Amino acid sequence: MEQIRLGIIGIGGMGTSHAFNVIKGLVPEMKLTAVADNRECRLDFAKENFPAEVLVFGDGKELVDSGACDAVLIATPHYLHPEFVIYALEHGVHAISEKPAGVYTKQVREMNEVAQKSDAVFAIMLNQRTNCVYRKLHEMIESGELGELKRVNWIITDWYRTQSYYDAAGWKATWEGEGGGVLLNQSPHQLDLLQWLCGLPKRVRAFCHEAKWHDIEVEDDVTAYLEFENGATGVFVTTTGDAPGTNRLELTFEMGKIVCDNNQLIYDRLVENERDFCVTEKEGFKKPDMVRVEIETDGMNEQHIGVLKAFADRILHGGKLVAEGVEGIRGLTLSNAMHLSSWLEQTVEIPFDEDLFLQELNKKRALSKKKEDKGVVFDTTGTY
Repeated sequence: MEQIRLGIIGIGGMGTSHAFNVIKGLVPEMKLTAVADNRECRLDFAKENFPAEVLVFGDGKELVDSGACDAVLIATPHYLHPEFVIYALEHGVHAISEKPAGVYTKQVREMNEVAQKSDAVFAIMLNQRTNCVYRKLHEMIESGELGELKRVNWIITDWYRTQSYYDAAGWKATWEGEGGGVLLNQSPHQLDLLQWLCGLPKRVRAFCHEAKWHDIEVEDDVTAYLEFENGATGVFVTTTGDAPGTNRLELTFEMGKIVCDNNQLIYDRLVENERDFCVTEKEGFKKPDMVRVEIETDGMNEQHIGVLKAFADRILHGGKLVAEGVEGIRGLTLSNAMHLSSWLEQTVEIPFDEDLFLQELNKKRALSKKKEDKGVVFDTTGTY
């Protein structure tokens, strides 16, 4: 096999973007052979804009059953991600899911159990892991050179969205259609990176404000406090209502502080471990000496294309994925814990009661209102 025959289930904004990346040859070991969508307007779009040999299906399972694809990319609304991944894997078709892995961890856990039993490859589109800044930071943390984590602060408020963005699709920004707001649509990238870099916290207290800045059902403004097993603490702030917004990650370790801002890594490196300095220094107001270093990276940031290249490489050559599909449950654990904490107005321990979360989510879904689907599909290029 020289090329993976790829099918895409869901050709809205992200699915269409992936399709054109493959059609343009940006993922050399992949060829687009089929797409599926349950909206007639998107099928018409595919017939008019994709190569004539690309098969078009009105249902994702029909696409899998057709035998036209070696692998599928699932880019449907969130609730359907596990359903289509499970169907593909159980039929011997490799699968890569868009983020998030699903809406609730109980559903995703079932998907992961199927994946563990399958010989097919399962990946997830956590494209921010390809960013050289986060890759370098991960490498430094894993090496142990920074010492123990003490504090994390992430302000990620540059996900600005207008009302028209939410009005475009009937499923978007509803509890029944999407299952959440900024935590489930925009911030899964940062929630994954947070756990990838720092590990999962052991408890969360969050405040999720619904419809604060937009006429929607779900949360568009979140502030969460985190506590980790080693005593480190953190704050995570995100919204779709701030302009111009900020994306600043600040991590404090025993050996200094690293700030990720404007695609740079600035390390204020201490000359000695702060914990040792604290108990041995005789002057009460003295701080440890430090050196400011701009950390060099390899400059590579392939994003979605890099994830698809790695997916093809695993299938064809046994290479390493950017993110194993089963890892998607970890970032979702964080968002579920934040939602549950806010709904119950209390601190939530991780792991939490998954049945309780689903019970509370279903209360929201029962009150969800049906929206008109205007059929508008925005160009997602560069929005990551």
